[in-house]
Amino acid sequence: MNFSDELKPLIKGEVETDAATIEKYSHDASMFEIKPQAVAFPTDSADVQALIKYVAKNKATHPELSLTARSAGTDMAGGAINDSIIVDFNRHLNAIGEVTPIAATTQPGVFYRDFEKATLAQNAIMPSYPASRDLCTVGGMVANNSGGEKSLEYGKVKDFVNELHVVFSDGNEYVVKPLTKAELDAKIAQNDFEGNIYKQVYDLCEANYDVIKAAKPTVSKNSMGYTLWEVWDRTTGIFDLTKLIVGSEGTLGFVTNITYRLVPHRPHSGLLVLFLKDIDDLGELIPKVLEHKPATFECFDQATLLLTIKFMPYFLKMLGLKKFIHLVLSLIPDGTQLLRGVPKMVLMVEFNGETADEVRAKIKALHSELKQYHARYEINGFEEDATEGRSEKFWIMRRYAFQVLRSKVKDKHTAPFIDDFIVRPEYLVEFLPQLRDLIKKYKLFSTIQGHIGDGNFHVIPLMKIEDLDERAKLIPAQKEVNDLVLKYHGSLSGEHNDGLVRGFWLEAQFGKPVVDLFREVKTIFDPQGIFNPHKKSGATKEYTFAHIRDHF
Repeated sequence: MNFSDELKPLIKGEVETDAATIEKYSHDASMFEIKPQAVAFPTDSADVQALIKYVAKNKATHPELSLTARSAGTDMAGGAINDSIIVDFNRHLNAIGEVTPIAATTQPGVFYRDFEKATLAQNAIMPSYPASRDLCTVGGMVANNSGGEKSLEYGKVKDFVNELHVVFSDGNEYVVKPLTKAELDAKIAQNDFEGNIYKQVYDLCEANYDVIKAAKPTVSKNSMGYTLWEVWDRTTGIFDLTKLIVGSEGTLGFVTNITYRLVPHRPHSGLLVLFLKDIDDLGELIPKVLEHKPATFECFDQATLLLTIKFMPYFLKMLGLKKFIHLVLSLIPDGTQLLRGVPKMVLMVEFNGETADEVRAKIKALHSELKQYHARYEINGFEEDATEGRSEKFWIMRRYAFQVLRSKVKDKHTAPFIDDFIVRPEYLVEFLPQLRDLIKKYKLFSTIQGHIGDGNFHVIPLMKIEDLDERAKLIPAQKEVNDLVLKYHGSLSGEHNDGLVRGFWLEAQFGKPVVDLFREVKTIFDPQGIFNPHKKSGATKEYTFAHIRDHF
């Protein structure tokens, strides 16, 4: 079916099928490859609605038709690729609307870096940004229910969405926001497509209330499955469908507009850096740090540190000459730490405040308790230029390690298939050595970094997965690591979502009865299977591992 010719007159935006476009959109930041038939670039919500109505009309006679939303393509789980129509929101749907000190409205294709500039002009911030803050879009953050370095204090994207505009599978746009029970009843009484969605989701939540509430993972953040346990609360009487849309990877509908809640930007920051020689110290150290309620508690391992030093010239292009020279000079004093041996892990504890004195008091209070760990601290005024602060070198190592790995290690490529698990911090003393043993068992060259304050780690192996011997490691290594995470009651994804790489693990994570409820949710919203197939409850191991890239 030559549907691209039929799509072109239906929308104001472009529909492209040339070889270069198809190649570009057959990959995201994952290890998968799926070639689409066409890429559509809608200019507005009306174009999005037209695309969905077209697929809905033709789906019965052409079941291969589907739509997958995409913006920056930074997804590491394979959630933004598809073999039918990719819908790019980044080219045109990239306008920032009204921004106030407490809320900001934006289209999904806006880069977070630009959105943050607009909010900082109001002395405010949406704090649940991921490490890819300079590369990702705000729409992708909604799709994945993203989190990051500030999630320890603030939570995830789901906690900052006030309202969404969503085009459902009938091809119409609706406003989705929290409702009181009376407002929910009125919505249900409409007895139309929208009203029936609300009725069916409410009935599902009410009939399975205890099962759904018990399914909530016992870790501080999760991006697995659909967040049913936060939709309906009998105690508050609030029904919030945004909690279902956020994190759904575009499998329930397409978001065309977002209103984020903002918090005040605290201009001053202080960073306490600890060089850990013994992982066993984490059992004592983590509770001490968390008692002081830091804004951020991050970490990276010795492999990340050594790679950053090895590939230091890469940062010249990324930072520019002035900032690069500053980075090199600022790292020299830390060479004294290396004389005592390369630390097993570097920990970063950040405090924010309205004044430098406030931050200094917080930092010094914790520093006095942690002297035996060779802790050092830096205090910055982030209202000027963060990269001028001496502590920024540590943030560069933490935030840009993945980019370095992906682009600079010869003959190997990032294989993010065990990249985003989370276990409660009290288990880390037992968990991390067992994780290291598995990494050694499968001879995976990888870094470990992440959010140690809530136990969320990003392990990104470097592999030559076009080599059959290397590729053969993927399934058994993933199984052993995931089984270890589940043994410690964790979640297989804290931030990056299911995509292709984890969707088929939902039953292991939640059990079949809960996954059956996820499948009911998908059917309620998308009875024809229009949106983003083979993700979430529709994922299978066979489909996933049949689409690993053959070349890079």
